[in-house]
Amino acid sequence: MNWNECEKNFIREVEIDTERIESIKKKALKRLERARSPFKDDVSLAVEDYYEVVKELLIAYLLKFGIRSKNHQCLISFFYKNNPELETEANLIQQMSFYRNRLDYYGEDIPVSFYEKNKKEFESIIELLIKKVEVKDEK
Repeated sequence: MNWNECEKNFIREVEIDTERIESIKKKALKRLERARSPFKDDVSLAVEDYYEVVKELLIAYLLKFGIRSKNHQCLISFFYKNNPELETEANLIQQMSFYRNRLDYYGEDIPVSFYEKNKKEFESIIELLIKKVEVKDEK
């Protein structure tokens, strides 16, 4: 989704709340533990969890800038707008979102090949986002 459309229709300014950012990050890391658990029968759930971790970290990332989004696509759009050098990562997050929506809304399984091909990249994106949402201690 185009960032201008996001800004016009789905973004609002909020107060920067470092405690909330940390809380969201902590919950995302708990979900990451679940995503890393072995899924012998259904990697779709693992991909869904990885996407939810990324989404939560993107929410925290926007909060660092004092904004919230009513639309998940705008989270990705903001990330890419601020990090154009990470186009490959933004595209993979977009793919994760697509597959997660197909799973949630249509019950379609996520291809095992997508998981196997990209699992290391999911981890890399999460590590990158964790660094981007780090809140500096100003004491």
